[in-house]
Amino acid sequence: MPRVLLDYIRYNGSGGKRVQAFLADFYKNLEKKQAVQTIGRGRVHVVAVTDRKEAAPGIIVLGLFAPELAAVTRPGQFVMAMPPCNGAAAVALGVYQACADRIALLFFVTGRRTRGLAMLVPGDTLELFGPLGNGFILDGLRDVAIVAGGVGIASVLLPAIQLRRCGARVRLFYGARTAQRLVERERFAEAGCEIVAATQDGSEGVRGYVTDALRAAKRPEHVLACGPTPMLRATAEIAAEWNVSAQLALEETFGCGVGACWGCVVPIAQSAGQAPPFPRRHDGVVYARICREGPVFRAGDLRW
Repeated sequence: MPRVLLDYIRYNGSGGKRVQAFLADFYKNLEKKQAVQTIGRGRVHVVAVTDRKEAAPGIIVLGLFAPELAAVTRPGQFVMAMPPCNGAAAVALGVYQACADRIALLFFVTGRRTRGLAMLVPGDTLELFGPLGNGFILDGLRDVAIVAGGVGIASVLLPAIQLRRCGARVRLFYGARTAQRLVERERFAEAGCEIVAATQDGSEGVRGYVTDALRAAKRPEHVLACGPTPMLRATAEIAAEWNVSAQLALEETFGCGVGACWGCVVPIAQSAGQAPPFPRRHDGVVYARICREGPVFRAGDLRW
């Protein structure tokens, strides 16, 4: 059962006629290919591993020779990586670095697929499908707080570098469980970012959540964030209290990565610029696919 249907039932009830009508509308639109015309947004790239490092136990940075991908990737976009283990589905990874002929992927080793990727060494090849998704909109931003939690750090280096090149002030609020897992901070320092760390065990920086450090900081003009959903919700609340705009890169496990399976939906305002034409609830809300319309959304548009 598509997750979008499960969410529809949760918000609208399980009345038979309403569910049947919803399904009829959903599959009618699928037949029109409004939901599945997505493949043209990316392509398969066969890339070679150029470098690999373990930034901390279980945290890998994989460098890849991928000039075509590096040339077209925008901050906040992702790729679907095909693990070398037989039968494993592709895994979505944010593009961490993209410069000249090299891109890099930063990921946590959490299961079979990421273990397979972590075993790659220089000279190995890898298939990537992308770039995919809609990234951050950075035009005109001058004073930005970037909030990253855990593996969310992988999606915010590119926007930080681009903002600094345009002369913006960038403060990185970076949270992890321990100081050992606050990886790759030197990349942000090299770009000229101010860095505020937070650890849950108090081993470095503010003791507590990264949003505690954000709340205590001076109000920025704009907020970008990527990390676990509870962190993103808290970040959105703080931005609303400050009356500043925020863009959130949502984390989700993608089935296809191109919007065809509808397995990664989130409710957003029907009036949002990213809102697809269907399926809609009765209360002015529409379901958006995180992989297709996102992964970056304006915080004020989300109805989660």
